[in-house]
Amino acid sequence: MDELIKSFYANRDPQRAVGMAAYMKNQFSFLGISRPDRSLLQKDFIKRVRRQGEVDWQDVYRLWDLPEREFQYLALDYLVALKDSLQPEDIYHLQTLILMKSWWDTVDKLAAIPVGSICLQHPEVVQNCLLPWADSDNIWLARTAILYQLKFKSSTDTEVLSSIIEKNTNSKEFFINKAIGWALREYSKTDREWVREFVNTHTLAPLSVREASKYL
Repeated sequence: MDELIKSFYANRDPQRAVGMAAYMKNQFSFLGISRPDRSLLQKDFIKRVRRQGEVDWQDVYRLWDLPEREFQYLALDYLVALKDSLQPEDIYHLQTLILMKSWWDTVDKLAAIPVGSICLQHPEVVQNCLLPWADSDNIWLARTAILYQLKFKSSTDTEVLSSIIEKNTNSKEFFINKAIGWALREYSKTDREWVREFVNTHTLAPLSVREASKYL
């Protein structure tokens, strides 16, 4: 980990970092390392992580605490590599990450892969955490609840998807309405008629309808 962190700093590109920070509304500082370059730098580390087969949350939090955004991306790739090793109690660590340095770039990947993987393997987590998150005043927890089934395809629980969306249909928040549309649009690739019926029978924000209807 120490060597990898040093290699990230050694490959920083201040000029590119300015543009990357601007794309994220200057909410975070960047090293200026592109995704392909970052993948090369961390390739051997991620291979070792997969062989290790167990999440070291101390390493994850260490990366999350570093100021440059690329380290949060590294932590995400670490968790994705170990998604099948995650246990139900790890949902509380993921909740902490969702609430720390929150923005769509980290929250969406946490929602769709680590959170989604836990929920698919341990459905009780949906009842214990995801449904309460859907009612949360924190938009990032609510967005996670909306998006956690994004990659489920035919395994999508439409009753839960409906319930979570219905809890948020009165929201004026861009990131919530965008997420609703995205979740419906993605599921329309699996069951177009279900999504069409849902859109026609629910009062959704115009943004949600536009996103949901892309493939209808």
